[in-house]
Amino acid sequence: MSMAFVFPGQGSQEVGMGKALADAFPAAREVFGEVDEALGQNLSKLMFGGPDDELRLTENAQPALMAVSMAVMRVLEAEGGFSLADRAAFVAGHSLGEYSALAAAGAFALADTARLLKTRGQAMQRAVPVGEGAMAALLGLELDDVRAAAVAAADGEVCTVANDNSPGQVVVSGHTAAVERAVEIAKDRGARRAVMLPVSAPFHCPLMAPAAEVMAEALGKAAISAPAPVLVANVTAESVADPDTIRRLLVEQVTGAVRWRESVLYMKNEGVDRLVEAGAGKVLSGLARRIDRDLTGSAINAPDDVENFLKSM
Repeated sequence: MSMAFVFPGQGSQEVGMGKALADAFPAAREVFGEVDEALGQNLSKLMFGGPDDELRLTENAQPALMAVSMAVMRVLEAEGGFSLADRAAFVAGHSLGEYSALAAAGAFALADTARLLKTRGQAMQRAVPVGEGAMAALLGLELDDVRAAAVAAADGEVCTVANDNSPGQVVVSGHTAAVERAVEIAKDRGARRAVMLPVSAPFHCPLMAPAAEVMAEALGKAAISAPAPVLVANVTAESVADPDTIRRLLVEQVTGAVRWRESVLYMKNEGVDRLVEAGAGKVLSGLARRIDRDLTGSAINAPDDVENFLKSM
């Protein structure tokens, strides 16, 4: 059995995440303390107790989700001697989860990852004035059909595919009016559902160019080592280990689409049959079987999950 570790993106956050891990394991408490110190912010208090609207803010949600993912990985190491480099074939993460994946694989130091994600969250939020951009999930249409709907909806504005999550689950992003037009076009073309998403900015589209510039500068100063195991990158859906290439792809990722379905299929074609999701929620492990029925997906985000996973090793 060959496995890959995957790391969740924004939307998986919820008040209380990571608290049970912190209560049960010193290694988790250390991670949360290190992230708090790196940011000069009591982020763990916000994660454990809310309020929800503050946790949902992009600049808080991004480092918080990474912290939970890294707490899981440190606990696996401390409690069971688990080595990601020895036991997993690949790491991958959805959007901000790519930073969690790189931190887990030793490419980034934990404190650096927290600061980069804080910067990324702030830059993404500032890139487009609130209300000018939006995202929508178009369900029940294939990728090419969604691309065509986005092109038809653009009408001189921006509307592009932002996330290809699984067969029949594609997200578009861009100017609010264009995205609203895409929702109507998708419904006319037979989408099972087409809904505006409750997000604060239009991620993964060309409108995020100002944020990409900020990240190019921040990543240019960041120390990056070759990850072990290698990363399957969002924007190429292929493996990468070279630090300079990773740096470039992380900048491209701000405006580029998250090719998650293709990334999972790439890992499957390379022999992976088990996806383990480390961190808050169960979104990615839930998508695994929708992408390929031969894949098994499981999530680790609570003390019982840790115990069950280590037993399965």
